[in-house]
Amino acid sequence: MRWHIVRTGLLGCLALCAAAQQQPPLTLADCVRLATSAQSVAGIAHQQLEIAHYGIVQARAGFLPQVSVGNLLGYNSPLPYQPETFSYIASNGIREYSSLVTTAVELDTSGRLRAQFSRAKAEQDAAQANVKLSERDLKRAVSAAYYRLLLAQRLIEVSRDNLAEAQAFERRTRMLAEGMEVAQADVVKAAAQVAFFEQSLNAAELEAKLANHDLAAFWTTDVDAPLSLADELTGPVPVTDSNAPGAAPYMRRPEFNLFDARKRGFEADAQRAMADRLPQLSFVTQYGFDSTRISMADRGYAGFVQLNIPVFDWFRSQSAAKQFQLQARQVDIQREIAARTFSKEYRDALARVDMIYSQIAISEKQVKLSEEDLRLARVRYEGGEGLALDVVTAQQQLAQARTNYLTARANYMIARVDLEVAAGQ
Repeated sequence: MRWHIVRTGLLGCLALCAAAQQQPPLTLADCVRLATSAQSVAGIAHQQLEIAHYGIVQARAGFLPQVSVGNLLGYNSPLPYQPETFSYIASNGIREYSSLVTTAVELDTSGRLRAQFSRAKAEQDAAQANVKLSERDLKRAVSAAYYRLLLAQRLIEVSRDNLAEAQAFERRTRMLAEGMEVAQADVVKAAAQVAFFEQSLNAAELEAKLANHDLAAFWTTDVDAPLSLADELTGPVPVTDSNAPGAAPYMRRPEFNLFDARKRGFEADAQRAMADRLPQLSFVTQYGFDSTRISMADRGYAGFVQLNIPVFDWFRSQSAAKQFQLQARQVDIQREIAARTFSKEYRDALARVDMIYSQIAISEKQVKLSEEDLRLARVRYEGGEGLALDVVTAQQQLAQARTNYLTARANYMIARVDLEVAAGQ
């Protein structure tokens, strides 16, 4: 029985290990999802949005009646020379007992409460815009790290292929040199080429390790664990539609929502400052008892209307309102400057996408021509008509062509992400 339990446990562990090893490669969407679910700046932005929501609840509560219950026990000392007269005229006995339920409502005749609510709403809109900006910037950073790692991994494969080709040619030259068919200089050239490609492979492996650290750091502390990525640098190249709808698609960027929210916030502050110059009306009701004895028979109710008219605070509130109005105008200026900057960024991103897309076809043609050139150089060398230098040069040219092709495809994918950002998508 025990052996059966142990065997079942071992089989379960082996199944879990096999499932872990057979996990599908990570796509860009998977990496973005992992980075978003981890603690990040986007998470802080979501918390800030929740904080702004509670600010709206507080501002809305100012329009509701404020109810409080107050209990009072007071002692009023009599005058020593007039025992029947008490020290405080407001108190009507030696001891005073008070238990009142007070309800106060501000009628907001000055507009102060409405201004506070507008300010809270503007802060919520600004927090919402910051959420979009944080998520967008996080996706952009993850995308750049993803394609950097993917490019580094592919360049390792290219470096290994180049190294294998150079080592094969070195072995061939050594065999020919032993048979006195070629000069020793050919062996030296081939060996130097092998050393060069070995150094390139080491550099590519280091770049891949560093890129792995950058990408994994978005969601885990185990950054040294190798990541398996879906190869998006092969297959058909996705075509980007340069004819975006609308004359100015960059106007959909969330930065403009942030500008609008900031302007509304300053306008609400100006309105609140001007409210300090206007009369504020409030209504207070009380119910309970206020007597020299504790008796519900003495209960009653009272109502008070209070009108607060400011007199000497006009200059302070007027100066504060002008400050906020000027800040609102500054936001308009910043918005106009940003519109020109975003227009430039959109056109730059669009031109970069078009240019890199054309480079992919050129670099792909370079790879095919370089492969054919290397094949012909090897044939001529084997036939005794070519030089070892021609083969080495063809190997270098093919290695550079392969690197250019993969780099162009990775840059194109990153440029597409930048274009989506610039177009407000």
